[in-house]
Amino acid sequence: MSAVDIILVALFLFFIGSTLGWVLEVLFRRFFSAKKWINPGFLTGPYLPLYGFGVVALFGLSYIPINTGYRWLDSVLIILIMGVAMTVIEYIAGLIFIKGMKIRLWDYSKRWGNIQGLICPLFSFFWLLIAAFFYLVIDKTVIDAVAWFVHHIEFAFVVGMFMGVFAVDLAHSLDLSNRVRKFAKENQVIVHFEKLKETLYDKIKETKQKPVFMFPFKRLSALKDELATVKEKFSSNSNKGAKRAEKEAKK
Repeated sequence: MSAVDIILVALFLFFIGSTLGWVLEVLFRRFFSAKKWINPGFLTGPYLPLYGFGVVALFGLSYIPINTGYRWLDSVLIILIMGVAMTVIEYIAGLIFIKGMKIRLWDYSKRWGNIQGLICPLFSFFWLLIAAFFYLVIDKTVIDAVAWFVHHIEFAFVVGMFMGVFAVDLAHSLDLSNRVRKFAKENQVIVHFEKLKETLYDKIKETKQKPVFMFPFKRLSALKDELATVKEKFSSNSNKGAKRAEKEAKK
């Protein structure tokens, strides 16, 4: 493939992975964690970049030339590499948000063996399962999809539209994050973004309004006032929590 084809394929995989990952996280929150229909992640639209980058990485890693002489061992090694890669991507993404934006998108601090609340053995195991499923079950399907995409370049228009919407969404979300970041710095806290969404969801329900799934902040007053009102529920605002959050942000 040419350089242009490689870029288009990467964008295509990013599009597929981000969308499917968003669906997975919505269902996880509804039935296992928050028990509510919460729009997951930092962005507004139906996509999660973490999964997009993950699928691109998994696809690339599936081509690693490992040849031990045992096919089963080759598969095990590649799956392990994939699982570690996904954990590393998750850690880096979480660290970027904490250090750069003072926002914690997820929190594994109560999980055994966690590192900075960003990764933990349990979810690394889940990444390993996803890697195994990708490599053993759907890798061939992905390869076929990529081959189809390369030979139907007109579909690049759809991917281009997705990236355009994604760029606009990113700009909007960065504006929101700047306000959250300002609040976090003023109060020396790390804002737990998912807890904030859950708390605001409950607050809207209490006022007998209908929560807007894709726009959880739409029906609220100034974000700064809302943050100040509910910070007890979503941020590390105790003296101990503030010190821990400040230390965490400086790492």
